[in-house]
Amino acid sequence: MKDDPAKSDDLSEELRALRAELETLNRHRFVRIHNNMPRLLAFNFARGLAVGLGTVLGATVLLSLIVWALSQIEFLPIIGEWASQIAEQMRSAQE
Repeated sequence: MKDDPAKSDDLSEELRALRAELETLNRHRFVRIHNNMPRLLAFNFARGLAVGLGTVLGATVLLSLIVWALSQIEFLPIIGEWASQIAEQMRSAQE
């Protein structure tokens, strides 16, 4: 059994296409960042700062809305008074 020249040409063409694709992937920004340790550390640090800031801001807005909504409830004496006290302390802290 001899190697079929058509199969060999097909294999060579597939190998060229694979090499071209690998070159394209290696030029991609994501791969370049992950191949350089200082750049990777800086990227992850910035990402961590963004996630932390987003978490803090989101929790602040959500908690403010919850406290405001609870302060509007008058028919539950314990929760309404507690939320009103928190809202009043927040207003006094802003001034």
